[in-house]
Amino acid sequence: MSKKTLVSAITAALVVGAASTTFAAANPFSDVPADSWAYDAVTTLAADGVIDGYPDGTYKGQNTMTRYEMAQIVARAMAKTDLEKADKALVDKLAAEFAEELDNLGVRVADLEKKSDNVKWGGELRYRYYDIDRDSKAGDETHNKVLFRLEPKAYIGNSGWTANARLDYEMNLSTDENNDGVVVDRAYVEGPLFGATVTAGRTPVFTAQGLLFDDRISGGTVAFGSDEFKTTLAAGRYSEDDHSVDYKGNAKDITAEYYGVQFDYTPNDNLALNAGYTALTGIDAKYKADYVLNADDNTANFWYAGGKYAFDKNVAFVGEYAQNTEANTEDQAWTAELQYKGANPADAGSWGMYAGYRQIETFASIAPTYDDIIGTGYKGAVVGASYVPAENILATIQYFDGEETVSGQDASKFFANVDFFF
Repeated sequence: MSKKTLVSAITAALVVGAASTTFAAANPFSDVPADSWAYDAVTTLAADGVIDGYPDGTYKGQNTMTRYEMAQIVARAMAKTDLEKADKALVDKLAAEFAEELDNLGVRVADLEKKSDNVKWGGELRYRYYDIDRDSKAGDETHNKVLFRLEPKAYIGNSGWTANARLDYEMNLSTDENNDGVVVDRAYVEGPLFGATVTAGRTPVFTAQGLLFDDRISGGTVAFGSDEFKTTLAAGRYSEDDHSVDYKGNAKDITAEYYGVQFDYTPNDNLALNAGYTALTGIDAKYKADYVLNADDNTANFWYAGGKYAFDKNVAFVGEYAQNTEANTEDQAWTAELQYKGANPADAGSWGMYAGYRQIETFASIAPTYDDIIGTGYKGAVVGASYVPAENILATIQYFDGEETVSGQDASKFFANVDFFF
């Protein structure tokens, strides 16, 4: 293999990973002039410790390289830990080609080691406390728990597809008890297909900025379009598993087929609009007759629209409206929220706060995302603030003061949360 071929291959694999190394580094080789086609690549790789030339200070790029010399360079490339996935894949191919020489050098290239970075692990340790006060017979409620979450992502070759999962394990600090084992909340594949992004499996779905649905379905999604205008389709089986409580204190679990479409329009950095439709069919719920106009029917239809407008880099307004057109009663939901700044877990010292009002009638929403409000069947004012004391640590406090939408009886909620992301 010639030096020119070597520089082409190794540079492709390493220049991204060595981006922090300046091209203005001193030239280490007397026979590589600054106007050479290879100057930038050679000086970068030399500064990064991948190549070192000959003892007399020359590079001798015109000479043919032995396989043993090539193996030495590949070994140094393998030792780098900051390569992007695509760059690492090229180094792995070179390692396979020079496996015998690398073995003689004492470099292990077992398949397990080569593929160890194909799985990226993330997750969080979360402490959550909230206290709910109700004047109604639903009564008060306290939550004092720690959640340990793992979120592995496995790259499927170089196809652009990934296998994703989310595993949760929860512990109750009030009783010093564990919940019933590990819950596999999500398990799905995601990747490009015919110009669209597709997910399939137990996959997450997020609609209406979280006013209508923030949960997972057993099915799939298809998203296509552009950064300015995107369409997302979703279909699958939904089974509510958190046993949410209605205004009477009774569980209102839902099991149904889920179908939905959402349109997102983002013409610029200041404005984001959305509109969509979601249907639940084959509803099996204790209060199915409340979700639909006719007790013999089994389909609920939810329509929604809303958006976000940023006045400047610090202040933004968020609004969303949804309605279940098939419900007998309690059929509307809306939220309005003014946001100031925002906490970014990657930016220590960042913070944000908000104030708003939410009204989520009992049968107007399926699985809303908000932690501040008690759930469906409530309306009232909400405030909250978040702060990042150190990188990847997010502290949040929120408060809701309102009432039940049917009975009008007072209700409030204090919420505190600390996330440690990894």
